[in-house]
Amino acid sequence: MDTAASPAITLDGVVQRFDGRVALAGVSARIEPGQFVAIVGRSGAGKTTLLRCLSRSLVPTEGVIRFGDRNVAALRGAALRAHRAGVGMIYQQFNLVKRLRVLDNVLVGRLPHLRGWRRAAALLRWFDSAEREIGLRCLDHVGLLARAWQRTDTLSGGEQQRVAIARILAQSPRLILGDEPVASLDVVNATTVMEMLRRVASETGLTVIATLHHVEYARRYADRVLALRSGRLVFDGPAADLGDAVIAGIFGGAPPGALELDAPRLAQPQWVAG
Repeated sequence: MDTAASPAITLDGVVQRFDGRVALAGVSARIEPGQFVAIVGRSGAGKTTLLRCLSRSLVPTEGVIRFGDRNVAALRGAALRAHRAGVGMIYQQFNLVKRLRVLDNVLVGRLPHLRGWRRAAALLRWFDSAEREIGLRCLDHVGLLARAWQRTDTLSGGEQQRVAIARILAQSPRLILGDEPVASLDVVNATTVMEMLRRVASETGLTVIATLHHVEYARRYADRVLALRSGRLVFDGPAADLGDAVIAGIFGGAPPGALELDAPRLAQPQWVAG
């Protein structure tokens, strides 16, 4: 596994409009390398829109997003492709090819780094020993080395999400984004995946930014929380400061136990082997 350090990310007055509707309203923040940042808020608050701006699948209507000293909106051609290749995306539904072996799914993450005949061979699922070694190291990091040769559809949902994380690590990203990465998992598997994401940030120095439906996960696992309400950033601080009164303000006076607070209390975290 060969990951580059994440750059500092600066959002400066980011506005995103869709047909006159404001999805993001002047969001400003600075995210230092290696932080695990949770983005919370009601449905429609702008969480996924912010992720799409960071990945550069959207260009903000106003404002600037910088990775280091580079304006993401100004990227074109090869520079834009390199930026997108450096952003690893974790999705709710895993986005794996279920009939392939686990290692083959992980090695898909190597495609952005391959050129010419090596890329053509990889599309036919032939990878050289160096690429396979990277894939196996990434599986070891998420505790699934022993499952490398199994069909992916024989794994549990939580294990499949860990395979998806291993694939992203094989991509050698500079930033990891998660769009509700544990929303489709039960509490036990969600806890394992959240612990894994926290470990990725702390052990590799990669920045991990994830939208989360359940505030309890943000409280327990994130270093920092950004909360959006109607597109506006209404909270930016340590997860430890996310008390019930703050949460009520974020969610419009909803009492604990309602809306995104409906997650059951989590068991103590369990470290994943590897």
